[in-house]
Amino acid sequence: MSAQLLTVRRESFPIRGSFRISRGAKTEAAVVVAEVSDGPHRGRGECVPYARYGESVDGVAAALEAMAGAVADGLDRDRLSRLMPPGAARNALDCALWDLQAKRSGVPAWKLAGLAEPPRPLVTCYTLSVDEPEAMAAAARERAPRHPLLKMKLTGEGDLDRVRAVRAAAPGARLVVDANEGWTLDQLHRFAPVLAGLGVEMIEQPLPAGQDDVLRGVDCPVPLGADESCHGLESLDRLRGLYQVVNVKLDKTGGLTEALAMTRAAHAMGFGVMVGCMVATSLAMAPAVLVGQGARYVDLDGPLLLARDREPGLHYDGAVVQPPAAELWG
Repeated sequence: MSAQLLTVRRESFPIRGSFRISRGAKTEAAVVVAEVSDGPHRGRGECVPYARYGESVDGVAAALEAMAGAVADGLDRDRLSRLMPPGAARNALDCALWDLQAKRSGVPAWKLAGLAEPPRPLVTCYTLSVDEPEAMAAAARERAPRHPLLKMKLTGEGDLDRVRAVRAAAPGARLVVDANEGWTLDQLHRFAPVLAGLGVEMIEQPLPAGQDDVLRGVDCPVPLGADESCHGLESLDRLRGLYQVVNVKLDKTGGLTEALAMTRAAHAMGFGVMVGCMVATSLAMAPAVLVGQGARYVDLDGPLLLARDREPGLHYDGAVVQPPAAELWG
């Protein structure tokens, strides 16, 4: 077998319009791709460096490039988990190794992952970036006919007007909301009963990570989901009694390997699971489709927010995303 060669690429994909959450807005998805080749076969993985977690494109690319020697020596996923911490860089390389193994063996990634049957199509959320109520209502009105589950980005005061406007514009849609750490405990107490009355199914990350111990014992009428507070396996124990749902993202867990293990552990601990994503291309979403097979909520709409995606990419029919073709990943 030929030595494995690692190639690292920085790439950028324009976002359709802009994407705004409580921490700010962006107009492009800056991603890093790891490609591992043994000559006749190649595997790819994509990650999104996230400044919220102290990551940058240059830093993630450098961390991956530093793994070239280990990759050449035949790095596998088990050793990778010992050499790199969870985060975006490990995610890209872990997913590339999954893809390479599938291509090399001729066994699809879903079988390698131990799934009992081929992955099924998933219904994903469609995310409405935070805006004035009228603009969010217009977006909901446009999207709701083909996207029955809408995820609203929120930011603080004025959020009830935003949700009321979206509910009026899309009365039949299922709604979840995501404050991205933008609320106070007082706002949660004030907003949650109203949101429950508007049919909101989940409130994601209302309080800043690290300041959410005050949620212990809170009787919230809407289930709470952990995102920024939830990273890898080691974070689950602390979240018990604070949240009812955990958002598993491969860029946080450090790849598909830990995301699958974390999903199993979360279910065993009684959590509902949401599989989430950063704004990225179909290459980043494809491994997460396997995690989504056991998820209560699927939020893999990243490519739908882009002005262009990879070719070939995932196939979306409205909210329904099909499993990836082998040409893309796995």
